[in-house]
Formats: sequence, structure tokens, C-alpha cells
Amino acid sequence: MTASLDSAEALGSQPVGRVLWHACSQTTLSVGVYGIYALTNAWFVARGVGDAALAAVNLVAPVLLMLGAVSTTVGVGGASLVSRSLGAGRPADAARAAGNAFIVFWTAAVVVTVVGLLAIDPLLTTLGATGETLAYARPYATVIVAGAIFSTGFSALVRAEGRLRFSTLLWVIPVLVQIILDPLFIYGFGLGVMGAALGTVGGQAVSAGMALWFFFVQRPRLYRITAADLRPRSRTIGQLLAVGAPSFLTGIGATLLVVLVNANLAANTVVAGAVALAAFAVCARLQTFVALPQTGITQGVQPVVGYNHGLGATERVHRARTLALRATVLYGAVTGLVIAAAADPLVRVFVSDPQTVAVATQALRIIAIAFAFSGVPPLVSAYFQAIGRPTPSYLISIGTLAAIKVPLVIALSAAGPVGIWASIPAGEALSAGVALVILRRGRPA
Repeated sequence: MTASLDSAEALGSQPVGRVLWHACSQTTLSVGVYGIYALTNAWFVARGVGDAALAAVNLVAPVLLMLGAVSTTVGVGGASLVSRSLGAGRPADAARAAGNAFIVFWTAAVVVTVVGLLAIDPLLTTLGATGETLAYARPYATVIVAGAIFSTGFSALVRAEGRLRFSTLLWVIPVLVQIILDPLFIYGFGLGVMGAALGTVGGQAVSAGMALWFFFVQRPRLYRITAADLRPRSRTIGQLLAVGAPSFLTGIGATLLVVLVNANLAANTVVAGAVALAAFAVCARLQTFVALPQTGITQGVQPVVGYNHGLGATERVHRARTLALRATVLYGAVTGLVIAAAADPLVRVFVSDPQTVAVATQALRIIAIAFAFSGVPPLVSAYFQAIGRPTPSYLISIGTLAAIKVPLVIALSAAGPVGIWASIPAGEALSAGVALVILRRGRPA
């Protein structure tokens, strides 16, 4: 009997192209729906509160990136252990890995909430919020930090056992809730940016609740998380963090890069700081949305690679990796051309000030060049994480940031906003080249 595509068995038995398409289409749908929310959230804030509020929300983006980095670390690390354990026929190891992933995340989330709320103003000042933007950023960040415990639905762990449709629901249903709550809180209750934050946390709470039901209530399951599996195991946590840490470093790196870009834009004298920040806020949202299918490809290939690596099916691992690389590069190149051609009308959806429109349009056309390259480094990094080899992922995640992206932003910022825009595609292109070199020199899975 042929295994259902929505099962762990299918990861190791169905044709690689078919199972990879199913996995990547589900993950792309998941992150795509979230991308729609990111854009609608920006639209609600810009139209309902103002451009300054949108700039403030973008300044708080590093906080969201930080929380995402924590959840991605435990998700990717735990998923790698779960998928490889299931592929090797060890469900007890999978249960222990998932249970310890829960404990690590919940502990980190509580720490983030306590420290973040105690230091909210210094944190926002460090991120570049001043005056009007600080007034908007404070209530938004307070709600986001207070709701940190809900900031993941552990979808990576769900995908690791082949349950791709439920993993998609973990994104779709909460995002629909957020899209409903945003206008209700912003307009209906007149809560402004705080309403936007409450909508975000409300959706996250729904996702967290669904995850708890999936892992602790639903029957039957490939493995059951028991109280013993929730007891911290140093060896399991060590493996989980070792594999997941490159994702954390990638998230931290993205956070630092956004902070660096914002700081240089705010300080520049070529264009008013507020205008440049608002322009980058629009570009960042669009860039995030456009890159979502590449994120979906990266997330979709991980359970396929991890399970087959545990199974010992080396050729299937290599086939999945090759197909995923081709797809992410082709998509990025085509999309970059489309976005560059449609930059002006896309920007006008979010902002109406003529100067902001002009600056954002120029920025988007330059940044669009990056799309052809931006999917390669995270995909190669995810491949090594999926097979349990984190060292190459460290080189890609933190090495390219420290040696390429940050120096480029600093060096080219002397040319004003145009130099900063240009540093983004230049950094992505060079990073993609480095990732491919590391992949070529890496030993076969």
C-alpha cells in the first residue's frame, strides 16, 4: 500500500521530486500566508496610524527577529533530531528530542519577557527609536515582548514527522486570526500600534494552543511526549542546540544587519532620516514577502533530507538538495525582475508621500537584485543542519555576516542611502558564492 504523502513513510518511499514538491508547496503556503499578514499589518499601521508609526514598528522588527531566532533554533535543532530518529526507526529518541525542544523554548521565552520588559526603553533607544518613533515603538514592543511565550507553534517539529498539512494549518489559522484582529484593535478599539501588536500576539496564542493539542492530546501518533521526555537531558539539549544554533546566529545576524542599516539611514544627511527609514520599512516588508517561497523551499527540504539521511538513502538526499537549489535560484531571479519592474506601484500601496515614494522605489529596484542569490545560503545551511553537521552552517550563517555583509554596509554607507541599498544585493551575491563553495567541498551526506 502506497504511503500517504502526509506521512513520515512517504519521505523515504515516494519519488523525491513528488515528495519535495508536496513538502515545499505546504511550507511555502504557510510562510506565504504569514507574509500576507506582514504586508496587511504594515498597511493597517501606515493607513490607520501613519508613516511614523510604520517606521516605529519596523524599528521593533529586530525584537521579532530575535524571538523568531529562538524559536527557529529549537525548531530546526529539534526537527533534525526528530526526522533522523524516525528515519532510523527510533521513536523514543524523537519524543525525547521534541520534549526537550519545548522546555528549551519555554525557558528562553520567559527570560526574554522578563529582561525585555525591565529594559524596554534602553532596548528601543539602542534600536534607534527617538522622539515620535519611540512613542509609537514603546507600546508595540511591550505587547510583543510580553507575549513571547506564544511566539512559536513548533511547526518544524510537526513537519519533521511528515505531518505537512497540519504544519500548514499552524500558520494559516493563526494568520487569519491576526488579519481579523488587526483592524478590530487598530480601528474598532482605537488602540493604534498597540492594537497591531495585540493582533500579532493573539494569532501566536492560537498557534501555540494548536501545537499543544497536536503533541499532547491528539491520537494516534508516531511518538508520544511523556513527562519523562520533558525532563531536560544535557546530551539531547546539547545536540539540539548544536544543530539549531546556526539558525539562531542567522536570526541574530539578520537582526544586527537591520539595526546597522537603520542606524546608518537615520544618521545620513543625503535624505531625511525619517524618509529613508520609512522607505526601508516598505522595502523590508516587500523583501520578506517575496523571499517567502525561498523560505518555504528551505523548510520543505529539511524533513526530506533529514529522514532520508537517517534512513541511509544517500541518493535521495542528494537529489532533494539539487532540486531545491535549482528551484530557489530560478524563483529568485524571475521574481527580482518582476519586482524591479513594478517597484513604483508596489511602493505606493504602502506610502503616499512623494519623497518617500521616490526613495523607496529606487531602493526596491536595487534591492531586488538580491533575490536571485538570497535563497542559496539559508538553503545550504539548512541542508547541513538536516544531516546533523552544524559546522558548515556556522561558517555560512555567521561567517558571511561578519566577513561580507556588515563590512559592505559600513563601507558603502559613505555613499548615502544608495550605497546602503547596493550593499544588500552585493552581500547576498558574495554570500551565495561562499555557500556553494562550502557545499562543494563538504563530504557527501
